Amino acid sequence: MNLERVSDAFRENFSLRGELGASVSVWHRGNEMLNLAGGFCDRDQTKPWTSSTLVLFWSATKGPAAACVLHSLQRHRLTLDTRVAEIWPEFAQNGKSAITMGQLLSHRAGLAALDEPVPIFDYPAVIDALAKQAPLWPPGDGHGYHPRTIGFLMDEIVRRLNDGLPLGDYWRMEFGEPLDLETWIGLPAEQLGRVVPVFAPRSTERTVPTMFDKAFRDPASLTRRAFTSPAGLIGVSSMNTREARMASFPAFGGIGTAASLAKFHAMLANGGEIDGRRFFPAQTMDWMKTTLTSGFDRVLQVETAFSAGFMKDVPDASGKKLRAMFGPSATAFGHPGAGGSVAFADPESEISFAYVMNQMGTGALPDERAPALIDALYG
Repeated sequence: MNLERVSDAFRENFSLRGELGASVSVWHRGNEMLNLAGGFCDRDQTKPWTSSTLVLFWSATKGPAAACVLHSLQRHRLTLDTRVAEIWPEFAQNGKSAITMGQLLSHRAGLAALDEPVPIFDYPAVIDALAKQAPLWPPGDGHGYHPRTIGFLMDEIVRRLNDGLPLGDYWRMEFGEPLDLETWIGLPAEQLGRVVPVFAPRSTERTVPTMFDKAFRDPASLTRRAFTSPAGLIGVSSMNTREARMASFPAFGGIGTAASLAKFHAMLANGGEIDGRRFFPAQTMDWMKTTLTSGFDRVLQVETAFSAGFMKDVPDASGKKLRAMFGPSATAFGHPGAGGSVAFADPESEISFAYVMNQMGTGALPDERAPALIDALYG
């Protein structure tokens, strides 16, 4: 672990890689080893960014949300083999009765998009549409990232298992408050003044368009449909509104600091325990670490891998990682967020890492900024 090199790479992100405002936090064996913050909260560069700056971190929310689902499953003595319909009977419609929790959490359920254009702020309508939706491919037959719908699916599972308690409230009750985390899935009104806006990529064009880029531009593609359903909140600026910040979107609406996001993952990197309190037993930790699916992603149009709710790095035939988003360890797991944010746990090295920023890059997977920090960390 080379913290000095991380500091150098962090500075270079501003001088060489177009960083505006950002924080990075690194923990080891349950203790914070590095907390860096720099840049500005606004493009006019009038308000300095600090370690207490709150910012949206998009799909890096999926890890904490998945942890809430897994925590609920273990509390009710359920497993990844439990059928979703046993928890949520209406889900069984249109050929979904056999879908398991493991398939759902690893993006194999075939529910990446909705045929019905329901508004994203209408939770009951979205849940009803998901219950009625027929799988877009045979469940279990490969995977395709569920960028938006997975959040509603996880939220409903938590509600069904906890007397209607929304996932965002479960997060605060079981993790946020006990761990004193400045991270929310649905921001309270009293915290709104601390949040900085996120900014769309300065350029959305790559020199050589990727398969994802081409698919995203096609309105009829599964990729475009997955990233635009439920309907609404498509533009980056729309996520800067009070309404979006206060809504609970477990797939992409998490707001917080790098230090809090890293502390949560430090608990996961430390075997499910931190500060003398155990949150997860070994079996649940294995659910997070164990790859359930790996291969070509129908939505992201690249090779991806998933455990139960977390993303994993994909190995090639020799076992070498195709992309080391989460460092060199094969047991590491976490989740990136659109535009560049990343958070992960590395149980092998007992390291956790979180990086958040306000200037988005292009694409759903990390650009060069977070990998520069992670490469420097592991040397």
